[in-house]
Amino acid sequence: MRALSNSQPVASSSDVAELRSHSPAETQQLGARLGRLLEPGDVVLLHGDLGAGKTAFTQGIGEGLGVRERVNSPTFTLLKEYSGRMPLYHFDLYRIEDAEELYTLGFESYFIGEGVCVVEWAERGETQDGDALWSEGWLRIRIEQAGANERILRCTAQGARAQKLLAACANAVDGEEA
Repeated sequence: MRALSNSQPVASSSDVAELRSHSPAETQQLGARLGRLLEPGDVVLLHGDLGAGKTAFTQGIGEGLGVRERVNSPTFTLLKEYSGRMPLYHFDLYRIEDAEELYTLGFESYFIGEGVCVVEWAERGETQDGDALWSEGWLRIRIEQAGANERILRCTAQGARAQKLLAACANAVDGEEA
């Protein structure tokens, strides 16, 4: 993953990588670059207000995974599955009121499966103690509006594999190929 030629880095350190996108198309392109790096078992947690760009970023991840069908938000079904070079499990937890609901619905197996999990509104799937179905490792991306079409993507990670993905995000800020 590397920064788009017209995107501007915001910051990078070993703990966080921040990218700036100037349009929904750039947000998708950043997602596609990440999607090409993802492996089975990877978990990407997305945070941001309505309209921040979570679904656009996920559409890019789908593109990077070789998904041919249109990726859209599973707001009413909570989960959509897509086929690419590996499965993409796209969760939208906007309608979840209690993280325990995810256990009741039996979603645990997706997070230890052979695909990639992308979770929109991830904070709704976490307890106040920080417990969640994806407790092993994850890449967390907070998408914040910085203007009409501009977004800042703040990336953090937990776990060794996610730290490698975070380093790829930091390389994107520095303009290097990962």
